[in-house]
Amino acid sequence: MDNSKHGEAKIENIYKLDGLVPVGKAIPFGLQHVLAMFVANITPLIIIAGAATYNGQPFSAVETAHLLQNCMIIAGIGTLIQLYPIWKIGSGLPVVMGLSFTFLAACLATATQDYGIMVGGIIVGGIFEGILGLTAQYWRKIISPILSACVVVSIGLSILNVGVSSFGSSSAFPLGSWQNLLVALITLVAALIFHTTLKGIGKQLYVLLGMIVGYFVSIFFGMVDFGKLGEVIGEMGVIAIPRVFAYTPKFQPGAILSFCLVFIVSAVETIGDTTATCTGGLNRDITAKEVSGSLCVDGFISAISGGVFGCSPITSFSQNVGLISMTHVVNRFCIMFGALAMILGGLFPPIGAFFTTLPDCVLGGCTVIMFGSIMMAGIKMMQEAGLNNRNTLIAATSICLGVGVTQVEGFFDNLPPIIGEIFANNMVAGVFVVGLVMEICLPKDPAKYEVQHSDAPVVGEEEKKDNE
Repeated sequence: MDNSKHGEAKIENIYKLDGLVPVGKAIPFGLQHVLAMFVANITPLIIIAGAATYNGQPFSAVETAHLLQNCMIIAGIGTLIQLYPIWKIGSGLPVVMGLSFTFLAACLATATQDYGIMVGGIIVGGIFEGILGLTAQYWRKIISPILSACVVVSIGLSILNVGVSSFGSSSAFPLGSWQNLLVALITLVAALIFHTTLKGIGKQLYVLLGMIVGYFVSIFFGMVDFGKLGEVIGEMGVIAIPRVFAYTPKFQPGAILSFCLVFIVSAVETIGDTTATCTGGLNRDITAKEVSGSLCVDGFISAISGGVFGCSPITSFSQNVGLISMTHVVNRFCIMFGALAMILGGLFPPIGAFFTTLPDCVLGGCTVIMFGSIMMAGIKMMQEAGLNNRNTLIAATSICLGVGVTQVEGFFDNLPPIIGEIFANNMVAGVFVVGLVMEICLPKDPAKYEVQHSDAPVVGEEEKKDNE
């Protein structure tokens, strides 16, 4: 990196997109981003590998371990390219990439048939979204400010249950047990205390410091299983070269169509995440070039994730958007160390295994703040877009329908299965589609939304005049 271009390393640069930060100070900020997304990054692949078959055989523990190793590496690579673009691929924004839950239903539906079908669908779908990114200048205008705001609100709403579920979970005790809730509450209170009492760099590291407190408390409760470290070292060694091109892609038209549709949804989520990053962290609107670059990473790197590393698609992580909105630490140099930590975690399995010892309730104690901040960023975007009658109609209808259908079990049972796969468990998709249709169809003339008043006096008006 050219120091003459970025100037002297200063701690004040953590609030700037560019500029160097002393390495000793930059590393903790990078690790904070890894801790915020680590478990959520590996969880989709754990679920998929547990149900998948390849050439008629289920996945062994070693194969799953290799996939987890690969998912950390591709998340790190995707984040680096997002931070420091290559050609038109990458936004140059402080966006962290990781494996997406958005694709879980499509991945499970195909991986249970044959893992190669999933890989083939990801390759074609990823290239499709990458092309959408390259052509974003031609269609981005239909994504209005109010539609972007609704998508960001729905992203926040869609992951609230993830934060609350983590808040009450651990591998040692049942969901909602007092031990889990106490550790989560201690973590949350510690993070809030650090945020309100510390100054300077310590104030911005409140999430990491809260996790450290919660981690030590969780050890006392017996929630941390250090046996995982020995198991991973025994199976994979201290250093492990990632396995690539291990799964031959199979191109099935139905699977490709399904993945392409979900990649459109992922594109909308990425637009929402990157927009929230700009508004919440950089206090400005996102540019067309940044939208295009972020979608290119989403698509093309997802194709590499599936075709080369055998992993599910990657996308921008809402957890880290929330972290940026709360701390306003947007420096790319800092977040780069988080990306490097993920890659090292993949090359050195014990590092990744250590992160997996972090109990869910400790993560939940911090993530409930971050997830809520995403929703609040969307509400702020609504205010900035203007809540006139037209925008209010779009927001009210799209959020009500998009969120509501995910809460009614069996709503899509009598419709084609692919519709349910896309909308039943993905409120972001529903909010976007309803909002987009209304954005296109509703007239933009303000006069169409004015309340028409008659000349007849309002009830009680004549009595008021008599009293006067």
